[in-house]
Amino acid sequence: MTPATDIAYPHLFAPLDLGFTRLRNRVLMGSMHTGLEDHARDFPKLAAYFAERAEGGAALLVTGGFAPNVVGWLAPFGSKLSWPWEVRRHRQVTAAVHGHAAKICMQLLHAGRYGYHPLQVAPSKLKAPINPFTPRALSARGVERHIADYARAARLAREAGYDGVEVMGSEGYLINEFIAPRTNQRTDAWGGDAARRMRFAVEIVRRIRETCGPDFIIIYRLSLLDLVEDGSNWQEIVQQAKAIEAAGATIINSGIGWHEARVPTIATSVPRAAFAGVTAKLKPHVGLPLIATNRINMPEVAEAILAAGGADMVSLARPLLADPQWPNKARAGKADAINTCIACNQACLDHVFQNKRASCLVNPRAAHETELVYRPTSAPKRIAVVGAGPAGLACATVAAERGHRVTLFDAAGEIGGQFNVAKRIPGKEEFHETLRYFRHKLVETGVELRLGTVAGTETLTGFDEVVVATGIVPRTVDFPGANHPMVVSYLDVLLGRVRAADKVAVIGAGGIGFDVGEFLVHEGESPSLDPARWMAEWGVDPDFEARGSLARPRPEHPARHVWLLQRSPGKPGARLGKTTGWIHRATLKAKGVKMLGGVEYLGVDDAGLRIRVDGSEQLLDVGTVVVCAGQEPRRELADALRAAGRSVHVIGGADVAAELDAKRAIDQGSRLAAEL
Repeated sequence: MTPATDIAYPHLFAPLDLGFTRLRNRVLMGSMHTGLEDHARDFPKLAAYFAERAEGGAALLVTGGFAPNVVGWLAPFGSKLSWPWEVRRHRQVTAAVHGHAAKICMQLLHAGRYGYHPLQVAPSKLKAPINPFTPRALSARGVERHIADYARAARLAREAGYDGVEVMGSEGYLINEFIAPRTNQRTDAWGGDAARRMRFAVEIVRRIRETCGPDFIIIYRLSLLDLVEDGSNWQEIVQQAKAIEAAGATIINSGIGWHEARVPTIATSVPRAAFAGVTAKLKPHVGLPLIATNRINMPEVAEAILAAGGADMVSLARPLLADPQWPNKARAGKADAINTCIACNQACLDHVFQNKRASCLVNPRAAHETELVYRPTSAPKRIAVVGAGPAGLACATVAAERGHRVTLFDAAGEIGGQFNVAKRIPGKEEFHETLRYFRHKLVETGVELRLGTVAGTETLTGFDEVVVATGIVPRTVDFPGANHPMVVSYLDVLLGRVRAADKVAVIGAGGIGFDVGEFLVHEGESPSLDPARWMAEWGVDPDFEARGSLARPRPEHPARHVWLLQRSPGKPGARLGKTTGWIHRATLKAKGVKMLGGVEYLGVDDAGLRIRVDGSEQLLDVGTVVVCAGQEPRRELADALRAAGRSVHVIGGADVAAELDAKRAIDQGSRLAAEL
């Protein structure tokens, strides 16, 4: 690699010569399914989505997955490219990307046994633990037809103007299912030893190269870590990589973990670049460029990987949802201006699993570029925003960006509101980055910031618009002993006003209750900041040699004994995020937290917390009871303004305080500011 010398992050912005074509830098926009791929009518929106990220400086973009045939659908009538009449819609996307001098590959993804429909097929008749449907085992003739389908889809992609394809061979989808002993129980030419299990993947790559010619990019997404039992071992992974290279691939991308794996791979609690070491381990074995991936969200992280020679490119998927201008800002040495992906999954993956369009918590314009537009105003107004939490920050900066004169008030001495609480939770350190971004954005857009100021009706005279984003107050509880000194609010604990005892009961098992539980069982620096400690806790083989790269989990001893309680019956945490809730539950379980549902609170006294569960009374011998019983909106200012006859906009927690919902707050604040 010959690094550029006149720009920040020289290795990251060195061109990459692929022989028949040249990439302008080492930034790959990784594949993400947005939901826009599934309907022809949404392709203009998809084109705008990709155009914004091509203009932002990424060198090579990869689409969400398109199935090569109907049985490969992720869901019925989902994204697919298998017929000539489907080509035309794609030309909108490729033309939009090429208009900004970037290149784009279409991902070929056959869902295999992860397909959420009854037509699914797989190498063997084995149901996935995360899917209610059981696949049909492909016949030998069916395997051959599938290889032809991949080649046909790649040819159609070339006709659509794509510079290449990414063959999805990881994450537990069809190709990966052929490769792993876990899912391939065949005894014919497509199963058995490692060479026969990988034959399906190799033939797909060989046939695509044969069909599409030498000047077509073929990225192969190879599962370097299955993170499931009976996955591939390291020798088989190297063998597969060499065979894929010989078959004609251009680049190998790193695939990390199956969807059914019980090890998190992209959540915010995963350390940055935690898995880059496995890409570096493969580097000496192949001559192809390699792409490192997962939790690479800031330029210094990417630069370090490339400078050390551990990879030739880095994959940024969700970071380019959060900030399409990430590459341009990094190239200009303006990393402080990057709206960093916090890996929360709340608006991207959680939306996809709910059959909703993906977006981004910190950037609600993601995948909504044609609908949420921040047009310059032709009639600047004086706007007051009260409350510098997520909703207020979003509203103030977007309004100022559009040309309004904005003053932002907050009674606290720092911006952030509830983000200042969230950033203290082990595994949520990335929230510091969002606050750094907003501090920069306030200055960049010229917002007048008045901290330490309690805004009243008189303070707000003279403004054309008043936006109230005053947030929430914790809800109190009402049972005997609720005023006992050992009963405290979650804010008291998280903000350091109270140090919890060695034995703690947490009342309320929503998102805040789980966060408090994490805070209480950890002491000192979080494992999320130390890849070695994190891998030990979750049972990842640090040498990446074992089958599936799994090892025996070694959780660290909990700092406290914790009971997590909820009044409603059922399993605590059932309403947590689809893609991250299981992580929180598993973390607390590993730390010995006792989780109880259907709890009746009888009272607190010097002996502890008395409860009734299933008709049986218990005394929990605790020294601290932390109340996480929900929140109430703080609307006193809004009510006073309305009583004075003033028009007011109420957003964020002051509007709805059912749970702390930063996704809703930032989206609501941004959309209001776009309309003012």
